[in-house]
Amino acid sequence: MKAAQDRHKSYADKRRRPIQFEVGDMVMLKVSPWKGILQFGKKGKLSPCFVGPFKILECIGKQAYRLELPEELSGIHDVFHVSYLRKGLGKHEKTVPLAEVKLDKILRYIEEPEAILNERIVNLRNKIVDLVLVKWKHHRGPNWTWENKDEMKAKYPELFERP
Repeated sequence: MKAAQDRHKSYADKRRRPIQFEVGDMVMLKVSPWKGILQFGKKGKLSPCFVGPFKILECIGKQAYRLELPEELSGIHDVFHVSYLRKGLGKHEKTVPLAEVKLDKILRYIEEPEAILNERIVNLRNKIVDLVLVKWKHHRGPNWTWENKDEMKAKYPELFERP
């Protein structure tokens, strides 16, 4: 048993990447998008984005850092684990401008729909489902998903108004 544990630890140590920052470094903060709707009956899980850059004010132990946050994020605690931080080198491809998002206390922002792109009807065995193709704001990568039309119409009626 000990030999297996040692072998597993050596594999893990080879792949582990120690991340350390210094006081004064600029880092990006990882935030998780949270869709306010249900996607096919389950919560939608989208890829995280990064906001920032923010300056490191203090190292707290080996794993936590205190950041200098702007006034818009005054409701959020300013100490973060190293897993929420990335080195702030230039423009990151998944960076979301802080002025465009509103974060809650647990670093989530709500994905909001931007437009309805398409509609279709899907025939299942026992029922017919109306779907709409929704384009999402601030989402990096493929920023559209097929959603239930009735749920979208109930939550976002302004998207279905025809000019």
